[in-house]
Amino acid sequence: MAAPTLTDKLVVAISSRALFDFEEENRLFEAGDEQAYMRRQLELVHQPARPGIAHALVRKLLAFNTSEQQRVEVVMLSRNDPASGMRVFASAKAAGMRIERGVFTRGRDPFSYLRPLGAHLFLSANEADVRQALSIGFPAARVMVDATPAGDRYPGEVRIAFDGDAVLFSDEAERVYQEGGLPAFLQHEVSLAAKPLASGPFKPLLAALHRLQQQADASRMRIRTALVTARSAPAHERAIRTLLDWGIAVDEAMFLGGLDKGPFLREFEPDFFFDDQTGHVHSAARHVPAGHVSSGIANSSPPEGPPAAGPNPA
Repeated sequence: MAAPTLTDKLVVAISSRALFDFEEENRLFEAGDEQAYMRRQLELVHQPARPGIAHALVRKLLAFNTSEQQRVEVVMLSRNDPASGMRVFASAKAAGMRIERGVFTRGRDPFSYLRPLGAHLFLSANEADVRQALSIGFPAARVMVDATPAGDRYPGEVRIAFDGDAVLFSDEAERVYQEGGLPAFLQHEVSLAAKPLASGPFKPLLAALHRLQQQADASRMRIRTALVTARSAPAHERAIRTLLDWGIAVDEAMFLGGLDKGPFLREFEPDFFFDDQTGHVHSAARHVPAGHVSSGIANSSPPEGPPAAGPNPA
């Protein structure tokens, strides 16, 4: 019998707080009382946790699996202690989620285990873990645990929305915008319209989703993707040509020219949205599940003051 492998699957690594609502219990942990946290989780081991912000995304991705073919693997990757992990697995079972693998590190940084997992996505509520995961080349986002949960109008579709620059694409164009403003950005993008942008941190996830869509039975589950970007014409052309060069299509593209992304995402109703700009992420989180991708020049230093969603090309 061949040894189990994850190489042919879409692999999602996720923390317990991203998948389930452990915010009340987490306050004990953040207060420094680790023992109280462990006791509370053990007391509640037979009480299923409430869904977290990434719950709908994970549930839908797992629906691609059949008894004959496992195309998606979800692995718990958590700073929880192993004993608390029992409640995580019990809650997943109660929710009808087949999650069999997990790594629980009892406070130790867990991101290094993304390498042996070959993860295509890491979702966590811990900003430091997300930054470290991105630094070693894995798509990762900090889940906004207070975001609006996903809607239920599209039970047969996994709907995912991506920002462009510094998420799907490199932050090359965003750096030009930061240094020279909108005129320099537009001139740069028009002059290089035929040259594909370099890959951003989330291209591997988009490519993996594309493969899953091609392999799966569309009568069971489908994937619908959207590019939601502050770019506008004529800078739209380079983004589209880049996707064509990659051989990956998105279903919808929104070139918003700096408009607030939140209302548009509310209409698209994604199960998750990824953006590198904190302002856009907070705007989105008022309407849909959202995650902050702490990559690119916009995240090269801690933001000062409240987040703002300016008309940058992200």
